[in-house]
Amino acid sequence: MEMIRDVGVIGLGRMGGGIAKRVDRAKRLGAAWDSNETARQGKALSQSVKLISPRDMAQTCTFILFALPSSFEIEACLTGPDGILSVDAPGQILVDLTTSHPSATKRLSELAAARGRAYLDAGMSGGAQAADTGKLTLMVGSPEEPFARAWPVLSLIATRIFHLGDVGAGHTMKLVHNMICHTIFLATSEGCRLAERAGIDLSDAVAVLNAGNARSFISEARFPNHILSGTYDGRSAISNLAKDLAMAVALERELDMPAAYGPLTSRLLTRALSEGQGGQDFTTLYTMVEQLMEAELAGRPTTP
Repeated sequence: MEMIRDVGVIGLGRMGGGIAKRVDRAKRLGAAWDSNETARQGKALSQSVKLISPRDMAQTCTFILFALPSSFEIEACLTGPDGILSVDAPGQILVDLTTSHPSATKRLSELAAARGRAYLDAGMSGGAQAADTGKLTLMVGSPEEPFARAWPVLSLIATRIFHLGDVGAGHTMKLVHNMICHTIFLATSEGCRLAERAGIDLSDAVAVLNAGNARSFISEARFPNHILSGTYDGRSAISNLAKDLAMAVALERELDMPAAYGPLTSRLLTRALSEGQGGQDFTTLYTMVEQLMEAELAGRPTTP
């Protein structure tokens, strides 16, 4: 039986491109869009998929997935005379796959609700490879009813889906997740650099970490696949990590959370930006962690 192509994807970059292909393979993708023409034309989607604007997508799709950098780009798609919300489509479900501040997410949810839409925030974990293979982990904030309706679509792109509460809970958890993940990356890098300075081969150091209690996804996947390999191709830019940590630290401050590691990680990533490294793959941080730490300990000012 032919499936109904009732899903649209906006954003066809590192994450969105893989997500669109997964939904297309399931014969559910009806439309796709990216403001970058190269991204639009570079995705090998089936002929049944229409490359149409967000407004046109709103007229044909029941579910619209946003795989964009932040809530700022989503708001641009939603509002204005050519925005998604200019179209009457009661019952439509909008799924925000970005990493955004929960307060911005809640505001967009209110805009959507005023036009009869449900808005889910679904933070992603697993990276571009998981997006390509449909094995993402999703952290979802949503009322029960739209979450239940969206489940079959979400299960096309994710193998683990956590419903954490109402709108905003998914993006809150994503900021917590990323703060911990990026801090572990820098801590592991510092430790491995120390091992190398002491004359221990990096591959041996990583093998020991993975055999002991210091193992993590960073040591088990990121180091072997992207650092020991010399490829430095984790498929996410340092600027993305810095953006996420800035939001996590802002949330800590808003909730009066005493914190040390999040702010430190944020400062180190901001230093990398100030040195013009924002566009580099985040795994290259391993090659610069010592100079970033040295600058931090010296108290040198940053200019993001």
